[in-house]
Amino acid sequence: MSCRLRFLFLCFSLTIAVNAPFAGAQESSSRETPAVPVANPAPAAVSGPAAALRDTLAAACAHDQGSFAKFLTARNAESFHNLTDAARVELMKRFVLLADAGKPAITSNPAGRPIVSCATPYGTAELQIGGTDLRDNVAFLPLDLREASDPDSSKASHILMSMVRENNQWKVLSIGLLFLDLPSLAVEWDQAESHTNEQAALDTISTLVKSIEAYRRSYLRIPSSLAQLGPPAKGAPSADAAGLIDASLADGLYNGYVFRYVIVGADDLGAPAKYEIAATPRPYGRAGKLSFFRDSSGTLHAADHAGAVGTQKDPELKPN
Repeated sequence: MSCRLRFLFLCFSLTIAVNAPFAGAQESSSRETPAVPVANPAPAAVSGPAAALRDTLAAACAHDQGSFAKFLTARNAESFHNLTDAARVELMKRFVLLADAGKPAITSNPAGRPIVSCATPYGTAELQIGGTDLRDNVAFLPLDLREASDPDSSKASHILMSMVRENNQWKVLSIGLLFLDLPSLAVEWDQAESHTNEQAALDTISTLVKSIEAYRRSYLRIPSSLAQLGPPAKGAPSADAAGLIDASLADGLYNGYVFRYVIVGADDLGAPAKYEIAATPRPYGRAGKLSFFRDSSGTLHAADHAGAVGTQKDPELKPN
């Protein structure tokens, strides 16, 4: 297994919370029979918990948040919805142990058990689901995960997954003997992600300043809105869509922060025209706590405003 896969596997093992011990079931490995590729990949003829796990892994591979959430228990689904976009993606990455969104393909082995392949530009993970051990409303399924290009099957990671029946639908209960408890994990993730998002917000302000100044040089004025810095719907860049930042940032919401751009005074023409940029965390606490403000002189300020917009009266942010 590549370092890229191993790294995510280690992170996954360290970050899932343990609520209580749970006895695993004895299962035959999904490695017992080789895979038979399907010419036109389609869902294997399986149902119940195996099909639910198969579709969970396919959604995680594609970073399809809507489909993935369908296979979470009600408690976990609510917490998943409240996570930031970046945190939701990080969770899905850990189900397939790949750092990038991939294209899922579903095949089956001769026993009819599903295999999910997740192909990315940097590698392909193959996830083979073994036979189901059904115990009332809980099902145990062995999962073998390996790098598809590695012929040595002994390097595969072996994980015992469990699914629980909730409202007549199968949902993810645990990975190995570790229970998936997103409400508990959310607090830990928020603290870790908050600092990262705050630094990213500062970097984004710097990106906006560079883009605004590039716009000024090209059009001899500053843009009237962030939308004018965004990509054109079609055709070449213009003053209305200069193609200097991506569409998400042009909409003002990026990496858990809302960015507000204001022209200071009525004049947007030439070098003297000035502007302010504010970056505010949304949602407050999860995405970050600090509100940032770049005043018209270029000085950065930062303070905790509980989610409100910062001002030039806030403490000056000294460069590192």
